[in-house]
Amino acid sequence: MAATNKIELPNSGLTEDILAQFLDKAQAEVNQVGAAENSEKNGELLHLVTFQLGKEEYGIEIASVQEIIRATDITPVPGAQSHVRGVINLRGKIIPVVALRRRFNLPEIESSDAQRIIVVELGQKRIGMLVDSVSQVIKIPAGVVEEMPEEATNAVENFIKGVGKLDSRLIIILDLNLSLLAA
Repeated sequence: MAATNKIELPNSGLTEDILAQFLDKAQAEVNQVGAAENSEKNGELLHLVTFQLGKEEYGIEIASVQEIIRATDITPVPGAQSHVRGVINLRGKIIPVVALRRRFNLPEIESSDAQRIIVVELGQKRIGMLVDSVSQVIKIPAGVVEEMPEEATNAVENFIKGVGKLDSRLIIILDLNLSLLAA
């Protein structure tokens, strides 16, 4: 049976009393929505951009992402660290591009139309991250994210915030920090 939005008229018939009753009902609905939103916040959702490197799926928090562009016109820089693919000119700003495959010691692949550069902000710096492809934007509950076991990472170069378990998928969530650029 469908809920009705009937407001019973008060005996006084005064407009103020009718409006007060209507506003009380509206406030109760707002309180219900607020409670649902708070429980969602307490259960905190992570808003991620997901991308592929080989068969693995990675994610970064969307708040860090400035934009996603095609992987074209990367200018190599002589003497740059091995994982720095080069630089791009993005609307007059020179931005270094880190090849995440190289950074994570994954085998190189040939360039493809699916490759993208995810431009992120790290403090005052902007960098581009070259990835195989960008998958989607998702929200996952923070409760499904577990820390990466110490045995699975290098303590000096730990770029992993955690691993999100979503249905049958594992999403490696990166911790964007300046060590991503460091040698």
